[in-house]
Amino acid sequence: MDDKESVRVGVAIRRRRRSLSLTLATVARRSGLSVPFLSQVENERARPSRTSLERVADALGTTAAQLLCAADAERTVDVVRAGPESEPADGPSTRHLVRGQHQLHAVEFVGDHDAGREFQHRNDELMYVSEGAVEVEAEGRAYRLARGDTLFLSGGVRHRWRSAVPDTRILLVAVAEHIKAEPE
Repeated sequence: MDDKESVRVGVAIRRRRRSLSLTLATVARRSGLSVPFLSQVENERARPSRTSLERVADALGTTAAQLLCAADAERTVDVVRAGPESEPADGPSTRHLVRGQHQLHAVEFVGDHDAGREFQHRNDELMYVSEGAVEVEAEGRAYRLARGDTLFLSGGVRHRWRSAVPDTRILLVAVAEHIKAEPE
C-alpha cells in the first residue's frame, strides 16, 4: 500500500468499527493486533502493513480492498467561497469555514461579541484576530489580542471573549467536538 492510500485508511477503519458498535479492544482481540497500534492507525499516526490491514479487515467483516475504497472516498477537497455574507453586517455574524463533519472545525466571527457566555471545549482551540481586537479571559487572566495575534487554548480551559472594537473579525480553529479519544 502506498502512502496516499494509507493516508485516510484509519478514518475508514474507525467508521467501520463504530458502525458495527465494536470497541478497539474487540477489534484488537479479533485481529491479534494491539489496542495502542489500532488507535494510532485510526488516528492516522501509524500506517498498517498490508498484512495488518487484512487482519483488521477480517476482524471488521470486510476486505482490505473495501477499506481502501472507503478511505479513498474520505478524501475531500472543498472550497468555501467568500461572498456578501462574509462581509461585516449591521450586527455580528458567523461563517463556518469547513463544511460537514471533519476533525477540523473553523468558524469566522465578524462584528461585536460580548463576554457573557463562558466556553469550555474538550479539544484544543486556536483564536486568530484578522481585524480589530479581542479581549479574552482564560484561567483567571485577561488577554488583549490585536490584529494578527493568536491565542492557543488547550482542551478544558474555561474562557470567554468579547470584541474590543467594532467590526472585529476573528477566526476560531479547533479539533471538532465530535472527535473523541477512544477508551483503551
